Amino acid sequence: MLKEFISYYKPHKKLFFIDMFFAFLISIFDLIFPMFSRNIVNEIIPQGRIDLLIKWTIIMMFLFILRYISEYIVSYWGHVLGVYIEHDMRKDLFSHLQTLPFSYYDNTQTGHIMSRLVNDLRDITELAHHGPEDLFISLVMFVGSFILLIRIEWKLTLIIFSFVPIMIWFAITKRKKMEESFREVRRKIADVNAQLENSISGIRVAKSFTNEDYEIEKFNKGNELFRDARKQSYKAMAEFSAGIGIMTNILNLIVISLGGYFVYRNFINLGDLIAYTLYVNLFMQPIRRLAAFMQQYQDGMTGFERFMEIMNIKSDIVDKEDAIELEDVEGHIQFKNVSFSYNDGEDKVLSNINLDIEAGKTVAIVGPSGSGKTTLCHLIPRFYDTNEGDIFIDGYNIKDIKLKSLRQNIGIVQQDVFLFTGTIRDNISYGDPTKSEEDIIEAAKKARIHDFIMSLPDGYDTYIGEKGVKLSGGQKQRISIARLFLKDPPILILDEATSALDTATEVLIQQSLEELAKGRTTLIIAHRLSTIKNADEILVLTNEGIEERGSHEELLKQNYIYAKLYRSQFKELAS
Repeated sequence: MLKEFISYYKPHKKLFFIDMFFAFLISIFDLIFPMFSRNIVNEIIPQGRIDLLIKWTIIMMFLFILRYISEYIVSYWGHVLGVYIEHDMRKDLFSHLQTLPFSYYDNTQTGHIMSRLVNDLRDITELAHHGPEDLFISLVMFVGSFILLIRIEWKLTLIIFSFVPIMIWFAITKRKKMEESFREVRRKIADVNAQLENSISGIRVAKSFTNEDYEIEKFNKGNELFRDARKQSYKAMAEFSAGIGIMTNILNLIVISLGGYFVYRNFINLGDLIAYTLYVNLFMQPIRRLAAFMQQYQDGMTGFERFMEIMNIKSDIVDKEDAIELEDVEGHIQFKNVSFSYNDGEDKVLSNINLDIEAGKTVAIVGPSGSGKTTLCHLIPRFYDTNEGDIFIDGYNIKDIKLKSLRQNIGIVQQDVFLFTGTIRDNISYGDPTKSEEDIIEAAKKARIHDFIMSLPDGYDTYIGEKGVKLSGGQKQRISIARLFLKDPPILILDEATSALDTATEVLIQQSLEELAKGRTTLIIAHRLSTIKNADEILVLTNEGIEERGSHEELLKQNYIYAKLYRSQFKELAS
């Protein structure tokens, strides 16, 4: 996993090396200052060399300015490097999410996905910046201070450095506890996000049932679990930082006590002790940096681990290497011995379906809920892959066609219309963003929504709210139909496109759909049988498969399932 993390530095290696170079300069400047202090106390002051004191003061002031510039570059551009890497990871994750099949989204809450896309990658910036920088500076400071300390007084240096293995052991033992606590925090914030997304999306339902208190209670439970997880993570961090802190203080105490004793015994002089004290503080800097790095590493890598969990999910619906483009589509669709289930062969939704739909024909599919009508249609654009059997378009197996090419030639109108937050123009142009303004207006006219749009103060630039909340069901449906007119696909799937509308709106939209279906191969999933009387063929799909097929008149004459359904609806309308 670390290898994958490092790979994100490659596009920004120039910026990375700039950051490391100036971090190195900062370390060198910090190592110079104690030696300067030692020379002043031991040589320059006793000799009364004011000229040298002024000279070295000017030199050190110049070095401090250089250090300031270096610190600015490291602080700013180092964080920019982290931001770039976080940006690249988020871009890759979102792009990867676009490739995952419907089955992934069927089993994963939206809030969890958003948490991984936003929260989990947020701390990557700090790790990407400070991680390599802290390790590099710590190494330079550690080695540099050790060399200079041992030149001043080797016995005291060995005593101090004997604490290093103890600190390393302490850090390693606390690492696992911190790792698990940070992972639990990630899980709980994902649950909070999922609960929040679900509650806000369903706010109208909650209010209609006066269940605001219930929603608050559900949210509070998740929020409390997140709070407790955060408390545990901070407890692990506190144990770690406090342990490092007391070891640091003990080392300072040893330096002062033993250093004073060494001055008393004339092993070292006062200037050496001052320099030694300063160097010990420099020696402690990498210890503190490493302590901070451990926290950043656990926090950042926990997020990266969750990032990689999704990146490692591979879609089983992908293009073959020799996949073809689907061109000049006529729309001849064939199902040959097709079976499908949502759980790897068990509880089949469709079993041994054989179907031949001629190009340009309109075929309606009716049947009880759960019989697989929508599933059958979702297999055509490969939202799911068949467990058994094959589907063909114009003689080509859909598994041999490039996914983008396949789906570009299929248009779907669903009962539950989804509109993107934005304007009416944004949503219609989504059908084909390359089309002109004139094409958008023409599509709206064909969908019988143009006059309504022009009656609005902002016309096509009218903001429709989240998911089109400012529009009625019929208006949203007609915008979705305009979107398909703009896409102009040769194959059309209408999934109960009018079942949730009132009669007057249904008639208006039915006219738009009939115009849309002209010259296209059309599959209609219908609940209201009165809307499909003119279909070229009607299929009755049940849990046993396709039990009836024929025209409206033919099926009425057979006096079986379809006839009973039709008469039942006719009586409901009559009453």
